Amino acid sequence: MPESIAGRKGPRRASEIVPEALDLLNRGQIQTVNLTEWLAVDHIKLLRAVLVELGLQHHTAAMMSALERIEGQPAMKVIPAVAGEWLGMMRQQKDGQKEIVERLAAHTSDSVRCWAAYIIGLEALDLEQKLASIRRFAADHHFGVREIAWMAIRADVSQELLLSIQVLSEWVHEEDANLRRFAVEATRPRGVWAKHITELKVNPELGLPLLEPLKADTSKYVQDSVGNWLNDAAKSRPEWVAGLCQTWLALSGEASTKRIAARAQRSIKS
Repeated sequence: MPESIAGRKGPRRASEIVPEALDLLNRGQIQTVNLTEWLAVDHIKLLRAVLVELGLQHHTAAMMSALERIEGQPAMKVIPAVAGEWLGMMRQQKDGQKEIVERLAAHTSDSVRCWAAYIIGLEALDLEQKLASIRRFAADHHFGVREIAWMAIRADVSQELLLSIQVLSEWVHEEDANLRRFAVEATRPRGVWAKHITELKVNPELGLPLLEPLKADTSKYVQDSVGNWLNDAAKSRPEWVAGLCQTWLALSGEASTKRIAARAQRSIKS
């Protein structure tokens, strides 16, 4: 692979993506390096390539026919649809389902791993099984996969909120900052590209088992997530967020806590 591709920096605009890089992305041979590339991947072209790679090209016509309605749609609509087609196809397979999922989950392409993460969200598993299965994606080295991981189970978390908080309260003590951050992002009251969790907008206190252990977290990635969680809550419960930040600052003189408090209160009008 040319160094110009392997060592490329992410472009600001889709029009700046090197054609050779986009071709490799759409064939699943390289990963995206920033959000611009991530959004530019043609998941339909990529699906065709991956089906051939896995020796499943005989499913192409059926899967493509079902996906015609979403061609050209944003990635956040296409990824769940593609994952749904994979799941439907695998249910028709007599064997080899686990092997297919594993090959998708371990694929070079971050976009393909996003499909695998969303398959978990669509599977008929209970919440604890889904959380256990999603861990590898929550800890993925690629930002896009980590985002899709929490989005994939957001509906389940919302439907079983108290159980989710109970299970995820163990994740906030994990050594891996990606897992700690996942526990917070998955439960944000408002979130990004996700439906709101009304119960947390009204009663953000429910999220304290996830937030308290992270009030002085050393990772800026986690700090941003905690601050954003509280900023979400501040839009409906500003006094509560301001009071919590005041308490945290009184207990901790850490720069990390100050950073979280500033981010948490950025939308509160003085």
